[in-house]
Amino acid sequence: MAYTTIDNPELYFQTKLYVGNGSTNAITLDGSENMQPDWTWIKNFETDHAHVLVDAVRGVTKELRSSGTNAEITTSNSFTSFDSDGFTLGADSTDSYNKNSNNFVSWNWKESATAGFDIVGYSGNGGTQDISHSLSAIPNWIIGKQRSADANGWGIYHVILGNGKAIAFDSDAPSTATAFFNDTTPTSSVFSLGDSGRLNQSSKTYIAYCFSEVQGFSKFGKFVGNGNADGPYIHLGFRPAFFMIKRSDVSGEDWRICDNKRDLGNPVDRTSKPNLAAADADADVMDFLSTGVKIRSTDGGVNYNGRTFIFMAFAESPIVNSNGVPNNAR
Repeated sequence: MAYTTIDNPELYFQTKLYVGNGSTNAITLDGSENMQPDWTWIKNFETDHAHVLVDAVRGVTKELRSSGTNAEITTSNSFTSFDSDGFTLGADSTDSYNKNSNNFVSWNWKESATAGFDIVGYSGNGGTQDISHSLSAIPNWIIGKQRSADANGWGIYHVILGNGKAIAFDSDAPSTATAFFNDTTPTSSVFSLGDSGRLNQSSKTYIAYCFSEVQGFSKFGKFVGNGNADGPYIHLGFRPAFFMIKRSDVSGEDWRICDNKRDLGNPVDRTSKPNLAAADADADVMDFLSTGVKIRSTDGGVNYNGRTFIFMAFAESPIVNSNGVPNNAR
């Protein structure tokens, strides 16, 4: 049996760096294969401004921000289209998308059951309900957000935390409550919700980004820190393109995102924090290896001794493709 069904991860995920121009700006992805994104997450990484998230289900004029609890924002000339190999930005020259001469990073996913990614829009009922998805596999990570109210933030399921807990894009520890995911493990066709306003308030609209693990392409798991610059090795089964982590046992520690484009060599030291509007931080964080990640930081938000961290990772290249050809280190 082949190790992976995805020889080229760039068909389903790509990181793209670009420079804003304050005018119409067609962004073409860099991969060897064309990819039309369905979800694009953008950060102006040199200035203090919010992360912005756009998807094809809600439409290109609808923006969410990971670093806040705000309701969905409607923009008219910011993100204007998902294209056959990238996306186009309008002449809205704000810090969010396209400010002239500013540097941006975008993380781009294509919706596909093959790659274990499904975007689900639904309405809350204020009680309990099952929401259908199209993964044909059990979700390992679900990122949910109410679109229509400022008061309710993000609700995130991670397989390591289990069905009785939810975490959010803030610096808090996971919350324990049946109100989030109804103490019910997702199945290959549905995920279950309780009566939390974050995920299931009556008559409110929601979006959920659902992920299932695909060998050689994505991994959702945990590691335990050792507090040492010679930190833990996390086996992924691929050379990573994107790695997001969060300490899961305490409040006050930020999320971190590292990728393979802002740093072309090891150690990877440029990190974005989805819960903050801050510009990138620069500090040795980890090495991207041919088979996984090696932590290189003693920071408590990345490698606190004896503490658990959850992660979400996507591949640049599988450890070996379906023809048995191995990848190489960076």
